Amino acid sequence: MTFEEIGLDPNTLKAIAEMGYTTPTPIQEQAIGLVLMGRDVMGIAQTGTGKTASYTLPMIDILSSGRARARMPRSLILAPTRELAAQVAENFEQYGKYHKLSMALLIGGESFGDQERALDRGVDVLIATPGRMIDLFERGRILLSDVKILVIDEADRMLDMGFIPDVERILGWLPPLRQTLLFSATMAPEIKRLADRFLSNPKVVSVAPPASPAESVTQRMVIVEPRDKREALRALLREEEVANAFIFCNRKRDVAVLFRSLERHGFSVGQLHGDMPQSMRTETLDQFRRGDVKLLVCSDVAARGLDIADVSHVFNFDVPSHAEDYVHRIGRTGRAGREGRALTIAAPEDGKYVSAIQKLIGKDIPVTPLGDAEPLPLEEGERRGRGRGRGKSEALRGDKPKAAKKPERSAEVKSAPAPETAEKAETAEKKQDRKPEPKAEAKPEEKRQRPERDAKRGRRGRGNLPADEVAEMDHGDDVVAFGGHTPSFLLRDPFAK
Repeated sequence: MTFEEIGLDPNTLKAIAEMGYTTPTPIQEQAIGLVLMGRDVMGIAQTGTGKTASYTLPMIDILSSGRARARMPRSLILAPTRELAAQVAENFEQYGKYHKLSMALLIGGESFGDQERALDRGVDVLIATPGRMIDLFERGRILLSDVKILVIDEADRMLDMGFIPDVERILGWLPPLRQTLLFSATMAPEIKRLADRFLSNPKVVSVAPPASPAESVTQRMVIVEPRDKREALRALLREEEVANAFIFCNRKRDVAVLFRSLERHGFSVGQLHGDMPQSMRTETLDQFRRGDVKLLVCSDVAARGLDIADVSHVFNFDVPSHAEDYVHRIGRTGRAGREGRALTIAAPEDGKYVSAIQKLIGKDIPVTPLGDAEPLPLEEGERRGRGRGRGKSEALRGDKPKAAKKPERSAEVKSAPAPETAEKAETAEKKQDRKPEPKAEAKPEEKRQRPERDAKRGRRGRGNLPADEVAEMDHGDDVVAFGGHTPSFLLRDPFAK
């Protein structure tokens, strides 16, 4: 089937042809016609299968007739991350270049004023992250009573990031008569509950087993000690023919550390995580797309929705604790039928996470040695520390002989009290026999002269004193109330002559 056979508008087909696309992907082939019919759709497909175009293309055709009013968008697309929202906006600009549709992008890290001015002009397509959407609605800058089409993109990522309550809140502001499209890579029970509640007789479109990686991605895993992971990554980067690559870490702090390490060793590298300003995140992604930066160390903020062509490799510097994240990470390579390679650096204590991933994808990840040494075995126990005090693995250096254990003292030696301990016990007994001496009462002249100190400090100094000290002060006849939190102006009688 071709895009012409699906029934899209000629102007939309022209834009698609200019982008070099001729044949729709399976998710596009099934979903576009249903969306054009006005049906609610629940699409389940792995990352990199073209889910974004499966709803942007028919939405452009539907919205091409009509006009938006000020602060009343005609459609709403909710995305979990700023990068995914920006990419959806870019797709609308590319596919809708021959349609006169207005669009606004509401994401954090950008000016409220610019976004409010765009809403005041009226928008056909509103693309937003849940947080910024709620902020502008509560400011009274958006009216959602005219929304005809709602799209919830990457619903499972919304769930992982804790946005489902925000999404439910936004859905409560929308008119009940609307077309709702929900797309997700997995179908968790919470996502199914959300679909049952807010979708009307949806048509389920599933083109691949839930959370299955693309067959075009070759997977590999190496196992080293935690403290050797950076050296192992550098060895893999030199061993593999890497054109460009995503390197995923579990924590934002590790992203910064690994970025500085690779930069010191002469690699062309950038970093991307959620704590960076939006302008810096956008510039880093542009540099990676242009090829100015070959390696991008990132958190899972880049694991969803980023469509960057010809990414040759994905490296999991940390094994993800959620098995679904593994599928989304390696989905950044091998897109649109291209070949890709995904390499995971695991520690022995990552055994339970690796087992969960292999159970989810339905096959084992091949373990290969690093260098000439045999790979370390995986453990099923709890995750231990990050290698403090542990030696390097066999793959990177030879074993060191273990230090001999110190001989244990005999039971007789252990039971005999040390001389110092006996002295301490005897001193403690003498102290218990002593009676506490009564404390001498302080003489009046030795008492602290508070009035003199207060006079030097001034009346404002009283506000910094504890309540019991304020109560003991000699306030004179001008006091109507006092206390630890009473302002100074209340300590004078306003009616005194």
